[in-house]
Amino acid sequence: MNETASLRARAEIDLAALRANVRVLRERASGAQLMAVVKSDGYGHGAVPCARAAQEAGAAWLGTATPQEAFALREAGIGGRLMCWLWTPGGPWREAVEADIDVSVSAMWALREVVAAATAAGRTARVHLKADTGLGRNGCQPADWPELVSAARAAEEAGALRIVGLWSHFACADEPGHPSIEAQLTVFRDMVAYAEKEGVRPEVRHIANSPATLTVPESHFDLVRTGIAVYGLSPSPELGTPADLGLRPVMTLSASVALVKEVPPGHGISYGHHYTTSAETTLALVPVGYADGVPRHASGRGPVLIDGTVRTIAGRVAMDQFVVDLGGDTPEPGARAVLFGPGDQGEPGAEDWAAAADTIVYEIVTRIGGRVPRIHLNAAPERG
Repeated sequence: MNETASLRARAEIDLAALRANVRVLRERASGAQLMAVVKSDGYGHGAVPCARAAQEAGAAWLGTATPQEAFALREAGIGGRLMCWLWTPGGPWREAVEADIDVSVSAMWALREVVAAATAAGRTARVHLKADTGLGRNGCQPADWPELVSAARAAEEAGALRIVGLWSHFACADEPGHPSIEAQLTVFRDMVAYAEKEGVRPEVRHIANSPATLTVPESHFDLVRTGIAVYGLSPSPELGTPADLGLRPVMTLSASVALVKEVPPGHGISYGHHYTTSAETTLALVPVGYADGVPRHASGRGPVLIDGTVRTIAGRVAMDQFVVDLGGDTPEPGARAVLFGPGDQGEPGAEDWAAAADTIVYEIVTRIGGRVPRIHLNAAPERG
């Protein structure tokens, strides 16, 4: 028996689609370099193979949130420019410096720690100073920027670090025309200008995420950071579908139907009996549930393609399984139930599941759990 076909569930990852998406995004980047963001295990797609595919398509940088994510890429033999931005006090700064990983600094405590780490390692750290231009998360407030820039410049003069980047992040770039976009750009330009006046000569200035890369060309500067769009998904319905943006979804999530059976009218389905059959019918048991990342909030609403027809979950999603009312159809056990994919066979998209669960596509793909194996397709042949 084909090993892939016999799996309970699987997430097929089309690396050819990912490479095509990176090429599209590079074309949209107005000549700026492109960073492929592979945090959260490549948005649930598998960080290492996705990072390799992105580099093959011309991504000049890779980005992660946590140091551990960055270390995993280095341990897999992935070289090139790599930035990591989510740090806490006492973090593995020295290991990052020694692994040739660019780090982000938003506050004086972080600057002190990276300087100490670089000194201990006998290496020059590569630092990106992050400005809070209005998102209100990480980043240095404008009022504190002069102190941080001054201290970073002093450390640079001492040889402990090199300020290679100045950066920030948008709050509402996925809402076209939102007034905060231009407001943040204005603050960013001002904070960059101040740093440059104080002698900072960054290699890259960057603020654009996926939606800004696609819709705000004046935000591209020297580098764009693309995450969700690399995986072929639209950052928001307001920006259009993946096809509208020239992107192709990379992940197809499916499971093998475990059981098909006939039941009488009035039969309750799943916990709480929130669904009851209205007539004699057939049911399919699909062996994935919220432990696999299928959102319980999509109970009674989540779409799934079985035997050529898109159907809706009947009743509640359980930990390991859900039920579909087939309306009398009788596919064989082992038939493929496709939860989402690129739509080639009429299957739903991740955006349909996001709508069903009242969430965003980012959550749909990143929540797919470790019990679901990733099957990476169309990997580039290794060079001999």
